[in-house]
Amino acid sequence: MSSIQITSAIALMPGQYAVGTADSRIHTLLGSCVSITLWDSVRRIGAMSHFLLSRSGATKPGAQLDSRYGEDALTLMLLDLAALGVAPADCEAKIFGGATMFPALEARRGDGVGRQNGAIAQQQLREHGIRIASESLYGLGHRRIVFNVGSGAVWARQDAPDEARPDAAGAHGGGLIALPRARALPALQTRMA
Repeated sequence: MSSIQITSAIALMPGQYAVGTADSRIHTLLGSCVSITLWDSVRRIGAMSHFLLSRSGATKPGAQLDSRYGEDALTLMLLDLAALGVAPADCEAKIFGGATMFPALEARRGDGVGRQNGAIAQQQLREHGIRIASESLYGLGHRRIVFNVGSGAVWARQDAPDEARPDAAGAHGGGLIALPRARALPALQTRMA
């Protein structure tokens, strides 16, 4: 087994997505936002999004795609992957996030932003015929996500809301989960559309 040297570490901020190769590692921190990872195991190319809301509401003809929205983020990733020869059918997907960050507020309002984000991710992947290899959706608190594009592995750690406070750090021990593999691309591109 050969080792993969990580030469590119990308911190994905809300509203961004990245496309990378085998030497890339992409990471982010999610609350109610959702990340989709796409991986082509043959070409070892991958992409990851970090979107904030499910839909933009913009229906104007000619409106630009905006990666802050789930509907657009997946389209943008697929366009960049297609430019590298990766078709949607070549990819496997993983979905993360969609947590409840303010339980009392969301209980009064019904279906929260996180649930809407998770649902749009699942719907969009189904519509594009992309197999969902695994999910880590919903629950309480934030998630730390690390996508190793070379191996396709994604590590996720979910921390309860009170673990974010310095006085409670480590009190509940959110577990680190290794999820199925994904593939990577030659050059890494990070974009905010």
